[in-house]
Amino acid sequence: MAQVELIMPKMGESIMEATILKWVKNVGDAVDVDETILEIATDKVDSEVPSPVKGVIKEIFFQVDDVVEIEKVIAIIATEGEEVSSTPAPSVDKAPAANGQENGQKEPTPAPVSVPAAATATPAVAISGVATSDRFYSPLVKNIAKQENISITELDTVPGSGANGRVTKKDMMNYLSNRSTSTFTTPAAKVATPASTPAAPKTSTQPQISFNGGTEIVEMDRMRKLIAEHMVMSKHTSPHVTSFVEVDVTNLVNWRNKIKVDFQKTHGEKITFTPIFIEAVTKAIGDFPMINVSLDGTKIIVKKNINIGMAAALPSGNLIVPVIKNANHLNLLGLTKSVNDLASRARANKLKPEDIQDGTFTLTNVGTFGNVMGTPIINQPQVAIMAVGAIRKKPAVVETEYGDVIAIRHMMFLSLSYDHRIVDGFLGGSFLSQVGKYLEAFDAERTI
Repeated sequence: MAQVELIMPKMGESIMEATILKWVKNVGDAVDVDETILEIATDKVDSEVPSPVKGVIKEIFFQVDDVVEIEKVIAIIATEGEEVSSTPAPSVDKAPAANGQENGQKEPTPAPVSVPAAATATPAVAISGVATSDRFYSPLVKNIAKQENISITELDTVPGSGANGRVTKKDMMNYLSNRSTSTFTTPAAKVATPASTPAAPKTSTQPQISFNGGTEIVEMDRMRKLIAEHMVMSKHTSPHVTSFVEVDVTNLVNWRNKIKVDFQKTHGEKITFTPIFIEAVTKAIGDFPMINVSLDGTKIIVKKNINIGMAAALPSGNLIVPVIKNANHLNLLGLTKSVNDLASRARANKLKPEDIQDGTFTLTNVGTFGNVMGTPIINQPQVAIMAVGAIRKKPAVVETEYGDVIAIRHMMFLSLSYDHRIVDGFLGGSFLSQVGKYLEAFDAERTI
């Protein structure tokens, strides 16, 4: 007899947790190798977790809607004929246990969690040992409160979205992101203001919203909540700087208009501007490899593979970023096939976890929505993201052998947002200009 631990799988370099959407199998159910046991979701993709062995589900440690860190044990599978009770495991009971999960769960003690420091937090009494509040807090929440110097009195004011009003890690992260714009003082820490010193104006966490007139309250869906958290985290993590260039893509546009019908007949693929943009980006990364990096503390992680993420819109209105692996090894036909395949599977919600992993640089096309330029937010843990705007016909000065003339040209803006901790203006601006030069120098007589 043997028992196999089912682990929450690693879903990508920047993904540290996943939400359980549905248990397909319950305690006592038999499973075959590669049979789906549960469905999980991250901010990027929904996925199924298959069974690594043939056996019977013996224990389940987490419930639907629980957020679980990667590499944690989420279930036990008994193999080789081990007897398993068909009654639900203690993990699905309703009463909370001392570790912040449900009764019987065997979640290991959480490791210290790194969260954004509050910029204007006032001194408070840190939590240590067992909280003196009547409210229940898990060890993970207590650990975050201790690291952020949050008193038990302040912690009692944090709204909880978990079962029975429990405070979750997500609640703490939301509270900390707003805490930087407000102050909290425990009753014991209040100090009398001298008569000669005017009291500081009271600040509120969030402006009051008026519900007068015709209004409708719409709850964010799961993906939109996770995207929102990811975007706030990115802005907290990286000091963003955005540079812009305007480029003449007339040769590129004329070439595509000339070959697109024959290209589809010959290769069975529609050619858009996106693979051409990606080709120029990969060439420029070869010239400026320090754009293709991540930052780990004070260590610069230089990526040898050039994996380009392309932001794609989903039917729900949310965005997802599938990744073209080793894009610098593909010719324009290969890039076109990869772009079309990933885009179509994104729209059909058929992307696999590996399709969104290991990106090193991201391209987003704001021109799709008719925008001429944008200031995109970095897709962590990358250090740069480029936006391409809409192509517009404009009068422009053209240098000829007979002198300068004004002509109608196809013009577009490129913008690059970059992490100023590691990418300075010289590197960011030079890289962006190089992408523009490759696009302007596109060979109008090129063959596939």
